[in-house]
Amino acid sequence: MDENGYHYEVMRRAIAMVDEAGPQATLEDLAARMDMSPAHFQRVFSRWAGVSPKRLQQYLTLGHAKALLSDRFTTLDTAYATGLSGSGRLHDLFLRWEAMSPGEFARGAEGLTIRWGWFDSPFGKALVMGTDKGICGVGFASEAGEEATMADLCGRWPGADFVEDPAALADWAERAFGRTGGEVPLFLIGAPFQIKVWEALMRIPSGHVTTYSEIAQAIGKPRAVRAVGTAVGRNPISLIIPCHRALRKSGGLGGYHWGLPVKRAILAWEAARLEA
Repeated sequence: MDENGYHYEVMRRAIAMVDEAGPQATLEDLAARMDMSPAHFQRVFSRWAGVSPKRLQQYLTLGHAKALLSDRFTTLDTAYATGLSGSGRLHDLFLRWEAMSPGEFARGAEGLTIRWGWFDSPFGKALVMGTDKGICGVGFASEAGEEATMADLCGRWPGADFVEDPAALADWAERAFGRTGGEVPLFLIGAPFQIKVWEALMRIPSGHVTTYSEIAQAIGKPRAVRAVGTAVGRNPISLIIPCHRALRKSGGLGGYHWGLPVKRAILAWEAARLEA
């Protein structure tokens, strides 16, 4: 297993341990439960998150979503609409996107060539798909498994031709996962309403969150909260289009297509990087 994959597997186990042990568990307690020495446990956490295990533990707790809504809630009618740019770290990605026409989408992306490949990410094995215009799909396999993740993304565009070609996507994937700088081009394949929701999601800065009702308000459909939630759940480009930053108004995490442990890990990772 590569280094990032190893670190994320530790994070998956750590989330379960934090839930079981509670927020008062010490570094030594958690390390013992993970069958690791405290020093090694500290190194792995710090390498993955950029903060100490004790600090990250706060971000992994189930109450973290409520704290985010209190401290890092953002409305979507702000200057964030101008986009994200910067050093190439994930929360500073410079995104450029265009969308498939509604007619092409209605035909199931018929005749479109979509290349795919598996890549290491900070959140386990990731399936990346893309056209000549940009990334059109990112899915995580840590909860569902590789076979189900592949079937899920392929099933969204039944008319497309899928070609395994990781080399064609490697540069975009490196940028998308924050390892190199540069623009990340996206190609949005969805219904017009879905694309409006996905564009709104891209206006939420890393380390911050918003609510489904706020997104509905931002796209001019304040009563369509349920439909917004469905569109968020159908986001095909996970992490880059940050559906994980949409929470329930109550402070609940809401759903996440690739599993709530992944959502919690992403939110914790982003909060830690914002702090660091």
